Amino acid sequence: MPRNIEIKARVADLAAMRAAVRALGAHPHVVEAQTDRYYQLAGGRRVKLRTIAGGRAELIDYARPESSGVRASDYTITPVRDAHGCAVPPGEPLVVVRKQREVLLLDNVRVHLDLVESLGSFLELEAVVDSQHDEARCHAQVATIMRGLGLHDADLIRASYAELLTRG
Repeated sequence: MPRNIEIKARVADLAAMRAAVRALGAHPHVVEAQTDRYYQLAGGRRVKLRTIAGGRAELIDYARPESSGVRASDYTITPVRDAHGCAVPPGEPLVVVRKQREVLLLDNVRVHLDLVESLGSFLELEAVVDSQHDEARCHAQVATIMRGLGLHDADLIRASYAELLTRG
């Protein structure tokens, strides 16, 4: 199962954050309008159906603790034909998250600059654990980028966008 070391922080100015991330060496990858629909599974697990403007859709199953700012996340992404052509639990989603996401890449780190409807602006870092980047190296990469951006552990958010929306 793929694994990331990741963080999330609220940011006041996406343009300033974009410039800071680019100054660290990140390069633009893609900008997407995404809609995530969260569904409850047995045992309290959740899954999200992500639709991306332009027609792509994927089912994302993930497991991560919400107890720390820098955390590991295990996930699977399954491409689906469309938002209606996949098996999700019956009924309405628990919550729907709409966002504009800009993705920049810095080595194996995905930098997300998100403008989330009803929540505001955020930065996410996802360091992908792979054969060249073990967990320790990914933690070090995230720490280095955080220092470069002037972020501290106290700045990190320990919740998903879905949880932030449902807290109201």
